[in-house]
Amino acid sequence: MARVVIVGAGFAGHTAALYLRAQLGKQHEITVVNRYDYFGFVPSWVWVGIGHMAPERTTIALKPVYDRKGIALVVGRVTEVHPDERYVLVSPANRGGPLRLDYDYLLIATGPKLNFAATPGLGPETGHTVSICTLDHAVAARDSYLAQVRRLEQGERLTFVVGTGHPGATCQGAALEYISNIHKDLARRHLRHRAELIYLSNEPALGDFGVGGLHARYRGRLTSSEEFITAIYNDYGIRAEVQKGVRAVDEQRIYWEDYQGHEGETAYDFAMLIPQFTGQPIAYLGADGSDVSAKLVNAAGLVKVDATYGLDYAALREQPGAWPATYQNPSYPNIFAAGIAFAPPGPISVPHITPSGLNITAAPPRTGMISGVIGRVAALNIANLINGDRLAHHERMSEMFAVCVASMGDSLWDGEAATIIMYPVVPDHRRYPNGTGRDLFVTHMELGTSGAWMKRLVHETFMYKFKARPGWQIIPE
Repeated sequence: MARVVIVGAGFAGHTAALYLRAQLGKQHEITVVNRYDYFGFVPSWVWVGIGHMAPERTTIALKPVYDRKGIALVVGRVTEVHPDERYVLVSPANRGGPLRLDYDYLLIATGPKLNFAATPGLGPETGHTVSICTLDHAVAARDSYLAQVRRLEQGERLTFVVGTGHPGATCQGAALEYISNIHKDLARRHLRHRAELIYLSNEPALGDFGVGGLHARYRGRLTSSEEFITAIYNDYGIRAEVQKGVRAVDEQRIYWEDYQGHEGETAYDFAMLIPQFTGQPIAYLGADGSDVSAKLVNAAGLVKVDATYGLDYAALREQPGAWPATYQNPSYPNIFAAGIAFAPPGPISVPHITPSGLNITAAPPRTGMISGVIGRVAALNIANLINGDRLAHHERMSEMFAVCVASMGDSLWDGEAATIIMYPVVPDHRRYPNGTGRDLFVTHMELGTSGAWMKRLVHETFMYKFKARPGWQIIPE
């Protein structure tokens, strides 16, 4: 009998749990530790954040699913990992004292620590900005947004700023969706003329998304994502301010430094800014109680896997094989990581250091479809090892196909979505020496109402999949 512990039940962890149970006999134990008793469908929180979707429509209670599948659920937070002795300590949500869980294989899929503290004044708890990174945050963002709507209805003119709140933030796609949905909602309410919308980002160019941007054939010609998103924002009347790293926020202004090292500020009435993502605060302790975190995580707390670390950007760009394939930790082969929890070997977007030394670099995205794919790969590899086989599943982000359907209004009649297909996620300039590093036959961008239908279909289909209903494996990650 083998014991598998999975830390986290987001896209990566929940997907891994379902695949592991499908691959392993009931004699093997699978335990999932998650901070919440539900799975949250994060992509739909952009709709929760403007009051267009009820929060309960974006969650799935985990216990009924896991009970049906023979998976144990512990609601709580992992505080310590003891890799030599193969156990974790959990601080349970509803009972006192730590709980010990022994494992033969461990998958760390925690998702990020939302590091609001890295930017003074950022965040909904102790700062001045809202967030849509958790369900509670999205609900609070909705309430704050609707309060601004009431001010607009009373004749005030307001400034809404949406984007990234740290020089090294990721998840620009969520910010793009949120500001686009604000635009559509205010237009529907006939209030758009009273609101200034500003997209503020650390990206080197609009449409970079932390993947170095992309090129695709759109309406018969090769078009960059910068041109594509710029055209949309021009049509929507959204002002884009990129190449800016936010350094602090107060009640009225966002303070930033740009690529040239110039300092500036942006006034706002409502701001949703994505924080820096780091690893969860977990202690990694050896058999003698010593700190062994250097073997397991990088300085940001993200788990080291089978990547080549330490390459500069130029070398990494020329070595797509430096990206991890199996997501196995080299020091402890029975530990894997998936989703945002794994440490990438470096950025995909071109890094930039300002004259003052500030690093303004969009971090690589590892959410949504990418997380699900990696969760599946890690789960199948763990199952192989348990069944006495070798690691047979490999999928680097430099070999990975990804689709993003970015909502720009949820209405099925006049809403829109930008559908972006990318292959591979990390450019491979050796395989595709066309100047883009991607397959131009597959890579695609499209905008239209059909995308709004697709986005709604994605929501309904994936909620079905994550409930582990019959045929769930047919639905791709």
